[in-house]
Amino acid sequence: MHILFVHKNFPAQFGHIASYLIKDHGFQCSFASELPSGNVDGIERVQYKIQGGATKSTHYCSRTFENAVWHSHAVHEAMKARPDIKPDLVVGHSGFGSTVWLADLYDCPIINYFEYYYRSKGSDLDFRPDFPVKPQDVLRSRSRNAMILLDLQTCTKGYTPTKYQQSLMPVEYQPKIEQIFDGIDTNIWKRNPNPSREIAGHKIPEGKKVVTYVSRGFESMRGFDVFMKSAKQICDARDDVIFLCVGSDRVCYGGDLNRIKEETYREHILKQDNYDLDRFIFTGRVDPQELVDVFSLSDLHYYLTVPFVLSWSLMNSLACGCTVLGSATAPVQEMVKHGETGYTADFFDVDGFTEIAMTVLDDPEKHRHLGQAGAKLIQDGFSLEKMLPKMLNLYEQTIATAK
Repeated sequence: MHILFVHKNFPAQFGHIASYLIKDHGFQCSFASELPSGNVDGIERVQYKIQGGATKSTHYCSRTFENAVWHSHAVHEAMKARPDIKPDLVVGHSGFGSTVWLADLYDCPIINYFEYYYRSKGSDLDFRPDFPVKPQDVLRSRSRNAMILLDLQTCTKGYTPTKYQQSLMPVEYQPKIEQIFDGIDTNIWKRNPNPSREIAGHKIPEGKKVVTYVSRGFESMRGFDVFMKSAKQICDARDDVIFLCVGSDRVCYGGDLNRIKEETYREHILKQDNYDLDRFIFTGRVDPQELVDVFSLSDLHYYLTVPFVLSWSLMNSLACGCTVLGSATAPVQEMVKHGETGYTADFFDVDGFTEIAMTVLDDPEKHRHLGQAGAKLIQDGFSLEKMLPKMLNLYEQTIATAK
């Protein structure tokens, strides 16, 4: 079997499954991406180059579709120039729309990975009343789904990581979309009984309880401001806690930088109150093993998000046995059951977060069973060991049905 993966980045969501197919099942795998052509761990990478994209003159509401069209065309042209590659199955990430015209190039089924379906109500867009929605963003929320809808129509099958994300898809297309998580490598993401107390050059003082927060970017979509308000309350109430914050000063989602004068959202939040910054350690990005140590040092881990795509950091923290305190939003509640695999509080309830945190920090070991239950949840339902065979079955069934 020959599988062609398509994503602008490499290996993106498809690294583990590609390696599994090659090493354990003798498949051949190719990968179309924007990275230079070459052979990486047995995967032939084919580069595609886009020749254009949306500009300021492009209608605001159609820019996402315009960019997706250019990617789709570039992928089509790159693979058309490689007639020697004859896949039995194409697997791509919808949203970039890169697979849509491969249906006219290959006589084989297509599976698309669907991550998010945009909407203006009951979504990330209107969740925070403190950030009024701009009229043009309401309009754009529908048109951002244009290429996703083409992929839903064109693909043979689809899959999405969580039940929450599956529920966002149009009802008429949900029967062709399975729920399969990418998979957590629990050989890496597991609690370290002897973690290093030096993270990214920062020494974590002995005898201090550790509260952790991890996000690719410090931003409002991931509740950084709410976390910091709760952290300050904890900081003011007790002197035995250190706050270990992993992430970078970037805004990955939303329009935070359009609403503030400061260069970073973290700077903006820190100006809102008098924080004892000697109690906060901001590490920047860290490598996976250091992040395992961060989670293993954690006595309490905060994870907040508006209704949006769930962060890998939550799944990794659960796998590492963290006692998680999360926002009571749909994507989080799918994983964190209050009192079973962690605790939750209303996203905006700073006092509620603090009350739970204070209880946990009074006796972290008393609550460790929640982290153990979280680790079991990941091992039993979301680990690579469980997910890769499920993904392989989706591939094989789709190929067999299409014949």
